[in-house]
Amino acid sequence: MQQRVLDVMIRWCGAIAAAISPGTALAAMDTALLPRNLSPWNMFVNADVVVQAVMVGLAFASLVTWTIWLAKTIEIHRKTATAKRRLGLLESDTVLAKAEQETRGGNDAVAQIIQSAAREASLSGGHFDDGLKERVALRLERVEAAMSRQIARGTGVLATIGATAPFVGLFGTVWGIMNSFIGISEAKTTNLAVVAPGIAEALLATALGLVAAIPAVVIYNHLTRTIAAHRALLGDASALVLLLISREGDRGTFRLARAAE
Repeated sequence: MQQRVLDVMIRWCGAIAAAISPGTALAAMDTALLPRNLSPWNMFVNADVVVQAVMVGLAFASLVTWTIWLAKTIEIHRKTATAKRRLGLLESDTVLAKAEQETRGGNDAVAQIIQSAAREASLSGGHFDDGLKERVALRLERVEAAMSRQIARGTGVLATIGATAPFVGLFGTVWGIMNSFIGISEAKTTNLAVVAPGIAEALLATALGLVAAIPAVVIYNHLTRTIAAHRALLGDASALVLLLISREGDRGTFRLARAAE
């Protein structure tokens, strides 16, 4: 009996407190109406279709970024190791015919440089003159440009992702906030339970935009430096081939070297 009387008194006190301070009661109601789980996955599931599409696109862009990083890192490492090995051959006491024979069938950049120079020497009949050196230099320049474009393929995607991902995330944020205000207008209330989920979903789109953009910019800058170093190796290879041809011409062995081929 005493317990029942005590419960009735507690309820009456709560009703009186709500009547005296309605703001406190509404705040308690807002807190009770808030979703219990605002994890990233639940926010994605409950987001608007447009915001979900933005998030999926940004996640895919992030996946593309890391895939390009892995593929280009392996490719550049392999091609750089091959180029250094070929440079060791050119720096040794060798002739163009021997270098071309040892690199025959190779698809790497330095092998293409050597074979292109040997091809031009063959078309020139093995005669050494200033015109030959100019023609070889032009061929080597073209090969360097082609190999540089090949190794840089894919890095433009990183630049695009790094430049556009924050704006795509911002678009998702703006769209989510617009939906939040529309929900407030339709519900005719400013309860936190109505406003908070939409704003949280909108900010998640911005966060995903930054997650996609920041690694893309960092990886792009890193790959740009490594590609520049690889291009420097190709320039060294071209210079060594020209030196090799000039050395053979000064020794008077260039015709003999071509004949031995």
